[in-house]
Amino acid sequence: MKTLLLAVIALSLVVIPVSSRTASGASPGQVVAASYAPVLNTPDFAGSFSGKVQLDPCRGVRPIEFIALPGTLFTVEGEQEQNGVKVLRVTSNDYPYPSKTGLFIDARFVEPAGPAARERRPHLPEQAEIQKRLLAALGKPYVWGGNVKDGVPLLRRYYPQGDPLAGVDCSGLLYQATDGFTPRNTSTLTGYGQAVPVAGLSAEAIAGKLKPLDLLVWNGHVMVVLDGDSIIESRMGCGGKHSGVMITPKLELVRQIMKTRKPADSFPKGSAGAGSFVVRRWFPAGER
Repeated sequence: MKTLLLAVIALSLVVIPVSSRTASGASPGQVVAASYAPVLNTPDFAGSFSGKVQLDPCRGVRPIEFIALPGTLFTVEGEQEQNGVKVLRVTSNDYPYPSKTGLFIDARFVEPAGPAARERRPHLPEQAEIQKRLLAALGKPYVWGGNVKDGVPLLRRYYPQGDPLAGVDCSGLLYQATDGFTPRNTSTLTGYGQAVPVAGLSAEAIAGKLKPLDLLVWNGHVMVVLDGDSIIESRMGCGGKHSGVMITPKLELVRQIMKTRKPADSFPKGSAGAGSFVVRRWFPAGER
């Protein structure tokens, strides 16, 4: 009986470390982005960056959610291996948007976070620096989920045949220029900062109100006032239209927008937002 009891105790000691993992196979903990790190809505990194898949936003192939900046903190919710790549299922306060499939990151792009790890604390650059960075992206292609204009170095190393994500989408253009200070998605940007009253105004009146770094935004697209004369944006441009980062004279662009959308002081909820846009002033007035 004593021998049997010792055997049971020994067996329990072997099992305990394994059972400390969750039932889903998750390894609880936190990791931090060691460099620019693409976050996908699929664990299939190998397939997405094989070079055989065209990451075409116009045709709906959109695995990229955003590119995490160095120092971004993630909570690990699960772990798996797919096509020889160790992939972590994660969440992050830097990207607090719902995903039906979850968020995933290649484990080689992150490193374990220490016990004193903290959330990334972005520092807002000065106005002139933001304008300089916006202008530096001029001519870069539109990339769904992109917010690193020159691409992700580690993608070139680990997936040399794949898309390095050299380019930006509309909110990614702003996100890069502000060092990740501004929200990553337009769904949040529609209420970001303070409203500029524009409802019922003409295009000329609205253009006259715009100040540098103001946002013209709706749920799906954002444009940034670059200076006193122009607006910069990254346009998807499907169907043969102009695409990528471009500059348009301020009044001309407001007139273009108002052909299909009406100015509002706050972005309407639900389907009413489909025909509206708002102007948001977010940059600290004292720092202009």
